[in-house]
Amino acid sequence: MLSDKAKKLIKICIGTISLLAVLGVAVALLMYNGYIQVNHISRRKYPVVGVDVSSYQGDIDWNVLASQNIQFAFIKATEGSGYVDQYFKTNWENAAGTDLRIGAYHFFSFESPGKNQASNFIGTVGDKEGMLPPVIDVEYYGSFRSAGDIDAKGIAKELRDMVDELFANYGVKPIIYVSKESYETIVKDGFNDCPLWYRSVYSKVPRDVNWTFWQCSNRKRLDGYNGAETYIDLNVFNGSKDSFMSY
Repeated sequence: MLSDKAKKLIKICIGTISLLAVLGVAVALLMYNGYIQVNHISRRKYPVVGVDVSSYQGDIDWNVLASQNIQFAFIKATEGSGYVDQYFKTNWENAAGTDLRIGAYHFFSFESPGKNQASNFIGTVGDKEGMLPPVIDVEYYGSFRSAGDIDAKGIAKELRDMVDELFANYGVKPIIYVSKESYETIVKDGFNDCPLWYRSVYSKVPRDVNWTFWQCSNRKRLDGYNGAETYIDLNVFNGSKDSFMSY
């Protein structure tokens, strides 16, 4: 038979565990909905901050978006060998009317030749004055969930073809955007000549990764867009404002 003291202690423990569970769920929901940011970015350390957008953000009021202490935006242009983001032309024209530095990105397909993908990007974006270097977004998608689903060497070859085509056209090496998985399996050992844009929204970038841009949040809430996606990706540049302006 438990003593009254033991019973009281058990009730306190159960109550404490229940409270902690409720608090944990509440914090998780706040994080998921963007009210709590996991990565707290120091503007002193990373003074250059920007976003990346696509059709998911819908119609964007670029004057409103640009007024929220950001310095750059990467805009989705193309995907694979034939897809063009329906908002690219409008986004580019309107973003160009702000003080933001802007660039275009391409979502890389594992199912299409790299040279064809480069042609899609170049034909859509062209060569616009003052644009940031082109970006190739390399990440797993759809039925391609892990390294076992792809021919990593074959994909790296097609990626190299696209890199070389973009370099020949623009005169600068493209930036390669990666997740941890795509970096480790496709990009890490063969593309040190390209600037790296590393996605890590729940932790810092690993110390052994030499990055130029860091996607530090995929749950930021800003004003100025009304698409299906509530959130917007937040990114920082690894350098000073002066080095960014000359980048």
